[in-house]
Amino acid sequence: METPPHALDATHVALVGEAGWVDVFRDWVGTRTDATVLGVSTATAALDIVRESAVDCVICEYTLDGGTGIELVESIREETATLPIVMCTASGDETVASAAIGAGVSDYIALDEPHSDEFDDVLARVDRCVRDGKRSMTRQDRACQFDAIFHDSRTATWVLDAVGALTRVNETARDQIPYTVEDIIGEPFWTLPWWTHDETIQTDVRRVVETALQGEFGHAVVTHSPVTESANVVELSARPVHDGFGNLVSVVVQGVDITERVTLERDLRQSEELHRVTLNNMTDTVLMTDDTGEYTYVCPNVHFIFGYTDEEIHQHHPIDDLLGEDLFDRDELAAKGVLKNIECTATDKAGREHTLLVNVREVSIQDGSLLYSCRDITKRKQREEALATLHGTARDFLYAETPYEIAQHVVDDASGVVNLDASAVYLFDADENELQPVAQSAAMRELNGPLPAVRTDDPGLVSHSFLHDEPQFFDDVHDSERLDNRATDLRSVAYIPLGDHGVFIVGSAVVGQFDSVSRELADLLAATGEAALDRVRREGRLRRQERELQQRNTELTALNRINEIIREIDQALVGAETRTEIDHAVCERLTDDDRFAFAWIGVVDTVGDVVEPRSWAGEERGYLDEISFTVAESGVEPAGRTAATQSVTTVDNVAEQLREEAWRTNALSRDFLSVLSVPLAYDEFTYGVLTVYADAQDAFDDTAREVVAELGETVASATSAIERKNALLTTSVTRVEFAVDDPSFVLTRLAREADCQLSYRGGVQQTEHGSDVFVTVDGASVEAVQEAANALVAIERVQPISSDASGGVVRLRIAQPFLALELAGHGAVLQQIVASDAETTLRIDIPESVDVRHITRLVSNSVDGVDLRSKRTLDGSSTRDLYSRFLERVTDRQLEVIQTAYYSGFFEAPRESTGEDVAAALDISPAAFYRHARTVQRKLFSTLFDEVGVAAFPATES
Repeated sequence: METPPHALDATHVALVGEAGWVDVFRDWVGTRTDATVLGVSTATAALDIVRESAVDCVICEYTLDGGTGIELVESIREETATLPIVMCTASGDETVASAAIGAGVSDYIALDEPHSDEFDDVLARVDRCVRDGKRSMTRQDRACQFDAIFHDSRTATWVLDAVGALTRVNETARDQIPYTVEDIIGEPFWTLPWWTHDETIQTDVRRVVETALQGEFGHAVVTHSPVTESANVVELSARPVHDGFGNLVSVVVQGVDITERVTLERDLRQSEELHRVTLNNMTDTVLMTDDTGEYTYVCPNVHFIFGYTDEEIHQHHPIDDLLGEDLFDRDELAAKGVLKNIECTATDKAGREHTLLVNVREVSIQDGSLLYSCRDITKRKQREEALATLHGTARDFLYAETPYEIAQHVVDDASGVVNLDASAVYLFDADENELQPVAQSAAMRELNGPLPAVRTDDPGLVSHSFLHDEPQFFDDVHDSERLDNRATDLRSVAYIPLGDHGVFIVGSAVVGQFDSVSRELADLLAATGEAALDRVRREGRLRRQERELQQRNTELTALNRINEIIREIDQALVGAETRTEIDHAVCERLTDDDRFAFAWIGVVDTVGDVVEPRSWAGEERGYLDEISFTVAESGVEPAGRTAATQSVTTVDNVAEQLREEAWRTNALSRDFLSVLSVPLAYDEFTYGVLTVYADAQDAFDDTAREVVAELGETVASATSAIERKNALLTTSVTRVEFAVDDPSFVLTRLAREADCQLSYRGGVQQTEHGSDVFVTVDGASVEAVQEAANALVAIERVQPISSDASGGVVRLRIAQPFLALELAGHGAVLQQIVASDAETTLRIDIPESVDVRHITRLVSNSVDGVDLRSKRTLDGSSTRDLYSRFLERVTDRQLEVIQTAYYSGFFEAPRESTGEDVAAALDISPAAFYRHARTVQRKLFSTLFDEVGVAAFPATES
């Protein structure tokens, strides 16, 4: 029979004492067990061994050197309560046994005689003590462990009895509710305040406890509201506790606050989701490989760049197949740990090349050692290249001088900027109101054919984009209803307006070519072209303005020159006393200082129907002697043409039509290259022709023609003034009498309407409202004349001055200028008009200095049916000069008053009208009338006696 193992096996036993049996027992134990026996003789040595935890059991003798075994036991028990101590003695008694038990020995053995049988009993009892000590030690350890767990501040712990009622609760759990332990001990666990806030949680807790009461492990995650703040997430577990016979004695429930862990897990899940979504949607692709280049991780968004799925990408192994060999230097990576912005070219699943920026980093993640981060910069590269091309385009635009050059540059560079080959530019023609294709690429002609001009009212895409200033991008232009050419092979097309200059078109035969980058680049190219077109237009406008300014400066210089001439001529005209002086001064001033080569003034000889020179200046060189200046409307020298047409004649280039008109040869031989001839006409009177010659072609522009034409009028006016002045000073006049047959003449018409005779004998006044004329009525009443005059549009007002049974005097206000005023402007005096139903006659006095023909022409131009009845010369006196001086002294109002009084018979004897009658006719007071009358009389007598004096009335001797 095999001996069962001893508890002393593999233990250390301290044998204390010097009794005889001690040595024997030590040897005997060594033969019976595998224990290590340490023999010491004193209590002190034994205590040192115990303190060093070097023994598992102590066997001592009662009698020891320097003390007793009882004292040793007491000392050991002060150190430890669980170490097995067996006291064996042959000299003990009941008192010693009692004291030993009281000191805490594990067993007391009284030895009779030390022999093997007795030693077997001792060994068995020591063995039992060792076993009991171990069990006690285990129970104590478990109790300590439970206490440690029970009082864990991080865990709430409850101890329930066999029916689930609370028997014990730790401090951590108690702090979560505002109750004392005594209030809740003995209550079912699921009804306690920790769970009563929620029935669902209460049910879960009860299920957990009932599971443990059935002998199984219960578990649940619940939420409970502690006293403090918000609800916490608690992981609840219930463990059944059985006794040695397997009976359920209690249930231990533990609650661990996992709020933070749950939060972290939730955050982790959210972070993982965020990373997953980010990786799936970001354009950068992340790849991970081992040292051989085999993939260990492929980002889900790998298709964004390469077009492959993550399963397909694994088939492209190693990574060199995807990114190319020798992408980076391994030694450099080992030295730096990361290499950034490595540029390479990769081909995607569809065969398209992509430019990538790759970052490579050393990592140690699972099986991966190299992490690749790939960014697709194809668009950016394309944009950089396009911008470089666009920069060159903009530089070329700086040297372009016409819109057509710019349009061609846009078309030439479109493929380099937008990466589309078909392009064209329409420019707007404002004169034709249409968009014209001025530049077109070969690809555009191939895909679309020749581009037609487009009217702005056309409903197509080109005109729509231009009129509405609206860029239009089509993935497939055939989807547009405005497409006018359905046969075109173009698909992706953009129509971009170039401001008000036109439209830029760019496209391709492939559908869907316009992404954000190509749209942006197309817009940039169009904007650059538009800016260049603006510059060309602006510079063209500036050049035109400069040319216009230069032209205006030239014209202004010429105008200043001409104005200087005109001022000099005006000054000369003011001082001229005769017509000859006027003519000579004009020609001299025009040719002074080489202003013009030659100038002359001539008059028309009606007998020979030619222009006869009267005055000239400049380099004549015999020209006037060589030419016959025939009066005709064409084919003759400009002076003759002007005399015939009475309009300005200009010849800008004498050399033209040289063989058709003979005068041109004579002019050209004298270096006369351009000619200007103007009539000298004023108030329908012609005083001749002024002709000017220049030694340069086109010397007379519009301004010069206008100024010289006005000069002609000024010269004619000055000539007329000289004639009027001479007429006032002359003592001889020519009296002419005309018969007039003109039913529209105002006095003729009034005489016929009133069936009377009307006589004008002088006394006309020109006012701002018209001409006031005093007319004598014979053969009809003044009322009849007044009624007839009111019916005539030409007469604005009729005012009776005096009347009798057979007639009277009226004052007529005639709307149109009266003939007497026109004659007076040329020095002639209308002495009388007699108008009746039968005929109308005019009597006019023409001074000797005035050409009778001019006056005749003036009368003929004013009235129709003029017939010269008589003409005779009269010797006058100084009465005309006296009359002029008198008129200079009186005002218009004074003259009106005295004329009204005279024609009303105020000065007759007896008087036909009183002063009150005249005042009423003039709508003034009688006092005002008499004041005016006396003033006029005084001025008349002063002129007669003070100025004429002795010359008019010589004194007689007494």
